This record gives sequence, structure tokens and C-alpha cells, in this order.
Amino acid sequence: QVQLVESGGGLVQPGGSLRLSCAASGTRTIFSFYRMGWYRQAPGKQRELVATLTSDGRPNYADSVKGRFIISRENAVTVYLQMNSLKPEDTAVYYCKAEVPVYWGQGTQVTVAS
Repeated sequence: QVQLVESGGGLVQPGGSLRLSCAASGTRTIFSFYRMGWYRQAPGKQRELVATLTSDGRPNYADSVKGRFIISRENAVTVYLQMNSLKPEDTAVYYCKAEVPVYWGQGTQVTVAS
């Protein structure tokens, strides 16, 4: 069993930055998963992909965040999402996902507003 816990969300002004963390605990490290990812869900919208990172280090980004967000990992248990040049449309609950099999975190709220 694996638990994913996100942190780092909050309120930030447009143009600001935040770094989200996803810490994995349990019987597996993040390197044992094929892919780790960040997804987000805004009110009234479907959950959407933000960024993913494969076990061999290949990143993938949604077009809406390319050039602004960076997904990375620094150790065997933590995945990060560095978010720069934030926009109001980035406001959402951000979720960490591990696969395969699929595990989700509980989410962390990011609000971009002046």
C-alpha cells in the first residue's frame, strides 16, 4: 500500500510562484512506479493532466503550463511541481498520481488571485 501526500498549495498573486510537493510513503518508492504525475481540477471542470515524469526521467507537460511549470524529483520519495508565472486560470486543486497501479493523493488547493 502507498500513500501520497501533497503539500505546498496556497494563495499567490498572479505572476507569483509556488512549489508543490508529493511525498510517497508505504511499501514502494517513486522510482518503482512507471510514472508520477500532477493533475488538477478546477471547480466545475474535469480533472486534467498538468505534468508527468516517467521512471527514466522523461517529463511531459500540458500545453497550458509548458515553459512555466517544472516537474522533478530529488529523492526516492518526493516529486515536486515548481509553478512559475502563475495565472488565475491555474487555480485548482492539484493532485499527485502514481501509476501503475494507480494511487492518488488527497489534493492541495492552489489559488491565484490579486
